[in-house]
Amino acid sequence: MNKIKTSEPKPLWKIRCTLGEGTLWVGEHNSIYFVDIKKKKICSFNIKNKKKKIFKVNKEIGFIAHIKDHIFILGLQGELRIQNLKSKKILKSIKIEPNLKLNRINDGKTDPAGNLWFGTMDNLERKIQKGSLYKLDKNFKLIKVDKNYRITNGPAFIDQYNFYHTDSPKKTIYKIKINKNNKIVSKKIFKKLSSDEGSPDGMTLDKNKNLWVAHFHGACISVFNKKAKLIHRIQFPAKNITNCAFGGKNTKELYVSTATKGMSKADLRKFRYSGFFFSVKTNASGVLQKKFIISNEEKRSLL
Repeated sequence: MNKIKTSEPKPLWKIRCTLGEGTLWVGEHNSIYFVDIKKKKICSFNIKNKKKKIFKVNKEIGFIAHIKDHIFILGLQGELRIQNLKSKKILKSIKIEPNLKLNRINDGKTDPAGNLWFGTMDNLERKIQKGSLYKLDKNFKLIKVDKNYRITNGPAFIDQYNFYHTDSPKKTIYKIKINKNNKIVSKKIFKKLSSDEGSPDGMTLDKNKNLWVAHFHGACISVFNKKAKLIHRIQFPAKNITNCAFGGKNTKELYVSTATKGMSKADLRKFRYSGFFFSVKTNASGVLQKKFIISNEEKRSLL
């Protein structure tokens, strides 16, 4: 297996995100998408023509996943929303945790079968375990798969039934296996970060099943092999690294979101690129997110 090589991180967009997140490559748009949770924005950058777009929403937004054309599913505070970002037309809304008004949706991704997975968290970030992990299938059936998280992050899918997921304040990355009935059959600690490494945040996988982990408060991305051994690390001139996704030519470009949230003036001087959106050239081929797949029956009524 070739040794991983990466370039110096390059600021792709000198945007000052409060809480950049939700990196998503959409090949048919030649664009990388990301969100700013606190500024309620979806951002896209076209790598061919360098065109930047910002789409504003009315709630805090944790992630987006692609369905088709300009139609995406948005993970908002208390709501999953299917929306055409070009026409702005809202096609469907699904309430999430209506009894937990202080919770919001955080990170989310599709699995290799096209199901949508996302987590929730206490938006005040109190030391309470109110967060849960959910799966939304093609018929819009919502399943709670796991609970008792403080801040859910990830997930990253090995396959439809095996994935990594994190609880950021616990500094823990879990490896989880589910069965066909969406019941957890195994949940093990894959990696626990040390106190000086920050907290594990968003993650992605390459085609060799290495796990690329963003470090919030850690100014780096770590690459762990499937035995949880650290095999590579990328240092950033930004303190809070929040998420990463492969894309671009041959899926070898890594796109990285960052945040200024919670940083002191001294930290902002030291890590002066904090909040910027970065690209990193790699020699690894990434695993791309699937589109969120909707059943034909639901498609007819919706699209």
